[in-house]
Amino acid sequence: MKNNVFKGSILIALGAASYGMLATFVKMAYREGFSTAEVTLSQYMLGVAGLFILTLLRKREPAPATKSTGIKGVFKLIIAGTSLGLTSAFYYFSVQYVPVSVAIVLLMQTVWMGVIVETILHKKSPGLSKIISIVIILTGTVLATHLHSQSVRINWTGFGWGLMAALCYTATMYSSNNIELHAPPLKRSIYMILGGLIVIILIFHSSLNHEFSCGIFLRWGLLLSLFGTILPPLLFTRGMPLTGMGLGAIISSIEIPVSVLMANLLLKEPVSFLQWAGVILILLAVVLMNIGTNKKHQLP
Repeated sequence: MKNNVFKGSILIALGAASYGMLATFVKMAYREGFSTAEVTLSQYMLGVAGLFILTLLRKREPAPATKSTGIKGVFKLIIAGTSLGLTSAFYYFSVQYVPVSVAIVLLMQTVWMGVIVETILHKKSPGLSKIISIVIILTGTVLATHLHSQSVRINWTGFGWGLMAALCYTATMYSSNNIELHAPPLKRSIYMILGGLIVIILIFHSSLNHEFSCGIFLRWGLLLSLFGTILPPLLFTRGMPLTGMGLGAIISSIEIPVSVLMANLLLKEPVSFLQWAGVILILLAVVLMNIGTNKKHQLP
């Protein structure tokens, strides 16, 4: 059991770290002159292709006996995947206007947004620990995004896109935990990524007709698709059953410090002591919110 939990923890940490690297890679692509349309389209096109290839390879193995996913189920997964595509587009828009360390903190507002969604949809009032966690997250957000400082000019456009990304990420998290759970993880991933690709094509379709540089596919597309749409879903779907949802959620929050560190090291974005204090508060809130849920979801 301990070995399984340790293995699952490593897999989840690697998946979260992969997500944490994305914003830095996107910002580096921006510095080379690539647009949000080029970055996002290349990531999802290559992501769908990569997952499709993995699906073909997995067909050689005997499939486990599970309830089949019909046309209605496939349609549900594709629709659910549109929120994933919107998350990426809005998150990458946000990175254009604010530092990566701020964008990732805004994206993580999905933690308290998820509590609100759970309260509304399941008519389940949050416990005291969740209410305290939300207060801690909001306090950490104020520190990490400089909202407390009058000397720092806030880019509200970037803030708006970041919060929109968090809303869509919340929808993605809800869909991932409630729609077609009986389907194989790889199949669920490819249909959701396909839904993301469809909505991104609808958003950026005009960019496909002109001024689209195919150089993005080899320059950054492979990297973004690997760390953004291929590795994380596979690592999470293998790791979560081994750790349980509670511990898995705590470990996956490593995405925040990884994102901040990557931006600091590769983009030379300054990170103040108060920003780090805000990040630590958010991490503590995630631990507090999930510390009692692991036993409930742990595999026997």
